[in-house]
Amino acid sequence: MILVLLGTQNNSFHRLLEEIDRLIESGVMKEEVIVQAGYTKYTSEHMKILGLISKEELEELQNKADFIITHGGVGSILLSITKNKKVIVVPRLHQYNEHVNDHQKQIVELFNEKGYIIGVKGVEELEQAVKQIENFEPKKYQQNHDKMLKIIEDFIESC
Repeated sequence: MILVLLGTQNNSFHRLLEEIDRLIESGVMKEEVIVQAGYTKYTSEHMKILGLISKEELEELQNKADFIITHGGVGSILLSITKNKKVIVVPRLHQYNEHVNDHQKQIVELFNEKGYIIGVKGVEELEQAVKQIENFEPKKYQQNHDKMLKIIEDFIESC
């Protein structure tokens, strides 16, 4: 099963779900897809779409997932990599009114450079990432709250 996490951001992320629908229809993605859509309203014949879910339900789905596709929110990324899951991350972009700015691009780049995730710049790169995920060996994430806080603080100060 593939789990898609859109978090609790109140802006839509239709572009990601449209691309996943396309990948399912074209046979690139064959597994069951479950989406935690948050506030994104989307219907699909190919995916099971849930709105906001409990922390317990989210954890259960994460544990069952073969891999996770998520938006570039730090919380969704950390919740996934701390479970030692293979993760593809697609940033929400300001130009599509998916977020207030493009900070998710920098977050995705950072986690990608560290080897924790497969980070893409946009939905047009998702197909290639899905094809790579089976052979991807993520670096094991070591929780270091002080280091992560410093990275986030430095990022915020640079904006």
